[in-house]
Amino acid sequence: MYDLLVVGAGPYGLSIASHAAAAGLAVRVFGRPMESWRDHMPRGMFLKSEPWASNLSDPEGRWRLDVFCAFRGMTTRHAEPIPLEVFAEYGLWFARNAVPGLDERNVLRVTPRTGGFEVVTEDRETLTARTVALAVGVLPFTEVPAALHGLPPALVSHSSDHAGLDRFRDRDVTVIGGGQAALETAALLAEQGTRVRVLARADRLRWDDVPPPWERPWWRSAHCPHSGLGPGWRNWFYAERPGLYRRLPERTRTRIAACALGPAGAWWVRERVERRVEVLLGREVVTAREVPDGLRLETVGRRGGAGVLETEHVIAATGFRAGLDRLRPLCPELRALLATGTDGAPEVGLEFESSYPGLFLAGLVTAAGFGPAMRFVHGATFTAGTLVRGVRRRLRSGPAGWRIPAGRRGGLPEAVRR
Repeated sequence: MYDLLVVGAGPYGLSIASHAAAAGLAVRVFGRPMESWRDHMPRGMFLKSEPWASNLSDPEGRWRLDVFCAFRGMTTRHAEPIPLEVFAEYGLWFARNAVPGLDERNVLRVTPRTGGFEVVTEDRETLTARTVALAVGVLPFTEVPAALHGLPPALVSHSSDHAGLDRFRDRDVTVIGGGQAALETAALLAEQGTRVRVLARADRLRWDDVPPPWERPWWRSAHCPHSGLGPGWRNWFYAERPGLYRRLPERTRTRIAACALGPAGAWWVRERVERRVEVLLGREVVTAREVPDGLRLETVGRRGGAGVLETEHVIAATGFRAGLDRLRPLCPELRALLATGTDGAPEVGLEFESSYPGLFLAGLVTAAGFGPAMRFVHGATFTAGTLVRGVRRRLRSGPAGWRIPAGRRGGLPEAVRR
């Protein structure tokens, strides 16, 4: 029986597994490593987060992004975005060096059993564990406007459905949304010759400012500090103090998680959109139906007034919504036992343990509890260390036959694996 099984091999799952292995736990992590980044983001994209805020987490900080880039003969610099492909390669390098027990099979079902959990893999192997950490990323939580439901994938897709955009070359595409995914997708489409427009509910697009220099007078840093979520004291609190954020009243936490760091484009994509991509603001799709050449969209303006638009394909870059009903690896009986907050997401305690003992949650699904940082790679560091402490506490409080090693650090390689 394993001490911990981690379901999901993205930045959060890999970081949790690294901390668990260093703590001497018998751990195994399941999933295709960095799947979202490798298979669900178009080539040519860049990370919106700063390079120094995009590290996966191991306890000793040995396997950072800047170390990987130096090993590859590259240099990371503040305010210079990292290509998506580089970050995906970094995640695989981290997995090889910091995560023993990686298994690329998917998990079909997690079921409670006496003394822990039973986990069934895609090829029907059954394993048991005293604790489970669910770190499934964002893919289970894709959100598409209701007006587009029921239409075939050939006409409607989510922005996370695409590893490449070549099939839209010389076609007409409408991208719905006003955030980074929508704007960067539209920029890439325009640059390859696609006739593309952005349709957004907001009255104007929001753009992040160019970050202030890394080195600057102390009084400017005191006025507007850097943080893993951007400059400013509010962002610093979200990024660097999620444990304190967790102690805010639930209604306050839920409201902030829903509204903070809302849709906005990175400063470096702005010039690629303005004057190159048609932007239709203050409009929302109310109905959509298939026509011979694609889709006919009927829209309504925020200040009234209807419009009609015909397009060959719609890409919904409309984000993700975490909810208990989307945690498919959990068997229905286990989902029914979990307490939820006002936003419908499962509640977690101070160490990311759900209301069911031994089941831990990580990533986007915990944003209402620990704040906006849980929507970004930067949150993996706090999550991994805190969650593994919670796992160790749970193991200590388990049945008399349970025991955990005292900080053994076996299994981590000394040399970089190529």
